Amino acid sequence: MSDMEKTRILILGGTSEARRLAAALATRKDLDILLSLAGRTEAPAQQPVPVRVGGFGGAEGLATFLMEGGYDLLIDATHPFAERISANAAAVAERTGIPALALVRPEWAPVTGDHWHIVADIPAAITALGPAPRRVFLTTGRQGAHHAEIAPQHFYLVRSVDPVDPPLALVDVDYVLDRGPFTLEGEIDLMQEHRIDAVITKNSGGAAAYAKIEAARLLGLKVVVIARAPAAAMTSVETVEAALEAIDHLVSLAMNRGV
Repeated sequence: MSDMEKTRILILGGTSEARRLAAALATRKDLDILLSLAGRTEAPAQQPVPVRVGGFGGAEGLATFLMEGGYDLLIDATHPFAERISANAAAVAERTGIPALALVRPEWAPVTGDHWHIVADIPAAITALGPAPRRVFLTTGRQGAHHAEIAPQHFYLVRSVDPVDPPLALVDVDYVLDRGPFTLEGEIDLMQEHRIDAVITKNSGGAAAYAKIEAARLLGLKVVVIARAPAAAMTSVETVEAALEAIDHLVSLAMNRGV
């Protein structure tokens, strides 16, 4: 790598942290940043760097994209529940030797006053509601919302960024389209308006969606929490600030390799 060449970085994004990281790196003249989005959201938020949308065709496709594009660094800043792309990123980093870093927001942890029931997936979360009819705030997004159909005795308030399509085959269901961050007051009002008595959520971590956990605690509601799968084997950090420090180090290594 010559002094005039830029370090090429591919960021696998789709989270607020990925957007913040890209914004922090966008002003640097020594970097060439590309942010990749899966394309599951119909109207993604504006991004501060060039964007590509769509999959790569598995680990092999991602490896080919990185090698043919001459990328020097790979940053996985996807959602904590985007297990497949994270596993592919870890496999590709090991196979190609391209330095890689995962930005993984910390998990939420229950505190005094929480009424958590931890499960492995959405079907288990629906089952954990029990047979008696409940009023459920389903906050796992549109992906997997159809699992609610196995327990039609409940009322479901389904929140997602994009519409659930096709709509759920349920008699008692309502939808709210919204994108975080959410406020504590707003979450309390929403839950009280719909007389919610149980919340289903993924343990996504981060601040943008934590208000529902706080609201459920204050209202004394049951929260069924879907646990994360084991993290992919990759060096990881928990904050954008820590990621920036790690990237500085990796960029320095990449430049030295190219000398």
